[in-house]
Amino acid sequence: MEQKIRELLSGIVHPEKGVDLLSGGMVERIAAEEEGIEVVLRFAKAHDPFAAKLKRQTEEALAAAFPGVRATVTLHVGTPRRLDPERKSTAGQIAHVVAIASGKGGVGKSTVTANLAVALRNMGYRVGLLDADIYGPSQPRMFGTEGYLPEAVHEEGIDQIVPAEAMGIELMSIGYFVKPDDALLWRGAMAVNALRQLIHQTRWGRLDFLLADLPPGTGDIHLSIVGELKIDAAVIVSTPQQVAVADVRRGVELFRNPQVNIPVAGIIENMAWFTPEELPENRYYLFGRGGARAFAEENGLELLGEIPIIQSIMDGSDTGRPAAAFDPRVEEYYRAAAARIVEKVTKSER
Repeated sequence: MEQKIRELLSGIVHPEKGVDLLSGGMVERIAAEEEGIEVVLRFAKAHDPFAAKLKRQTEEALAAAFPGVRATVTLHVGTPRRLDPERKSTAGQIAHVVAIASGKGGVGKSTVTANLAVALRNMGYRVGLLDADIYGPSQPRMFGTEGYLPEAVHEEGIDQIVPAEAMGIELMSIGYFVKPDDALLWRGAMAVNALRQLIHQTRWGRLDFLLADLPPGTGDIHLSIVGELKIDAAVIVSTPQQVAVADVRRGVELFRNPQVNIPVAGIIENMAWFTPEELPENRYYLFGRGGARAFAEENGLELLGEIPIIQSIMDGSDTGRPAAAFDPRVEEYYRAAAARIVEKVTKSER
């Protein structure tokens, strides 16, 4: 009976979000007994204009599918629960989750995420990286694991996906399941379902930190990550340009929204300046200067680091070996940023 109820709920779509109730994380509870059916729906918005309509559709669908059975549909509002305690998940041994986000594309967010992961590993932490950019996965290329084909194993009563491993870092990406030149023409619900499977079925093992490389902007994927993982902090990546900083504001407000309520650890300013090899004392501010620092100061945030343009960073991204693994100059910048992130995330434990 419960399976049939889930099928019914997956056919009811939220008009604004474009995702069904089940895939969109709007179903908090399903209880199916002989004496009756109980369904609890939860909506993030306190005044979701479609809540009443969706409740009515659910009641009508249940009445049509189970005539004569008492069905109760209850509405709750507020941030969805992080995880259903009855759901088996492989994410249970992850100590800390840090989301790496950006308000727009093209700021080097994935490059920053990859090098932060290496820096954390260099500091002695057990690290995993979830490539949550469903539509544009790039971490397989960053780590030179594009040809990896994940295996499935059954352990502890769960079908688990074996992640790729590079430089001692556990890696999972939708890029391992599609050809590099394939376009992912997925609707929101399909992307959310794929992401949910990557989170809860990857054999992560025991990790000190899981970095989640989010897609640029704000949308369903971001809200799904929030609903599926207990995120300790978010890091926003920007360039010094004022236009990029304007996009940072949208990213910060997403995490500060009361219905998301995830601490923003701070901002990393990428491509902060360029220093030629032959002029090591010179700095050229190609994309402006200090935009992210000014924004951080104005909004009570910490500037976690300024990453300059260094040739090895670009070379490492192209050759599948993040520069923090082999260039001491790059590692120094990323280690400093990583140390600040660790301090922010773990300060409540001390």
